[in-house]
Amino acid sequence: MNASAGHDPAMQQAIDRAQRSFPYFWRELSWENRRVIPGLDFAAIKLPFPVSEDIQRSADAPAFEHMWVTAVEFDGHELKGTLMNDAHFIPALRVDVEVSAPFDHLEDWMMACQGVLCGGFTVQHIRASMFDAERKEHDEAWGQPFPDPQLCNITPYEVKAEAPAKGLSRLWRKATPPPGLPFDEAMRLAAASEHPMSENMHERITEDLQEQPEMARTVFDDGWTLLQRDALGGNVVPVAALLAAGADREARTPAGDTALALAKRMGWPRVIAALQG
Repeated sequence: MNASAGHDPAMQQAIDRAQRSFPYFWRELSWENRRVIPGLDFAAIKLPFPVSEDIQRSADAPAFEHMWVTAVEFDGHELKGTLMNDAHFIPALRVDVEVSAPFDHLEDWMMACQGVLCGGFTVQHIRASMFDAERKEHDEAWGQPFPDPQLCNITPYEVKAEAPAKGLSRLWRKATPPPGLPFDEAMRLAAASEHPMSENMHERITEDLQEQPEMARTVFDDGWTLLQRDALGGNVVPVAALLAAGADREARTPAGDTALALAKRMGWPRVIAALQG
């Protein structure tokens, strides 16, 4: 059991679900980083930070502070980002401070796109124990509607949020929570299809590589190639196009990973098949 989950099996299940579904969060970020106009309202991960024993004793503080981190980076091993708020019990942790942690410290992830909130498994666990009025106040503080506490979204594309009411109908229509699905069904649907941008940009990616074929083998300033980035992101259409353009399958990241190793670590079967083909 994750130490930060304490002795709460339901919280541990929430953390396990966050880690299992994280590849789809990262896939979305891999495309968000390409967009000229952002498509996500926000995206963040939650990490635990240990509180010193002295402060635990003197301030009756918990063993860990659980903090949300944005501007997320990931290399297949380590998560990095900046804190969204100040810590209560750890003076060095302030808003915008850069932090990092190994992947197995991940507690949760959350993103919102066009009214659909995805992830937030530990938040849903907490919401499930609230009374209706308390839950309403919690959601208003977040400024974001949540699905039913027993449901979730993995990506914004499996279910569509209801369009906001227009005209006089808004006066009598009650606000409805965004849709959600049971976890296993949401995972199955997320795994069944390629990211919409990957499918829609096939021709554009192919044309760009025809015009600039050297991009397929370029190693960028961070030591990564496009093939490695798309292998980590689970994007089989760009991976296939890059391979056809002569991308180096054996190139390694600064951490020593090939594109195939990254795809295997994230569990992308279609990308693995393309790289092994």
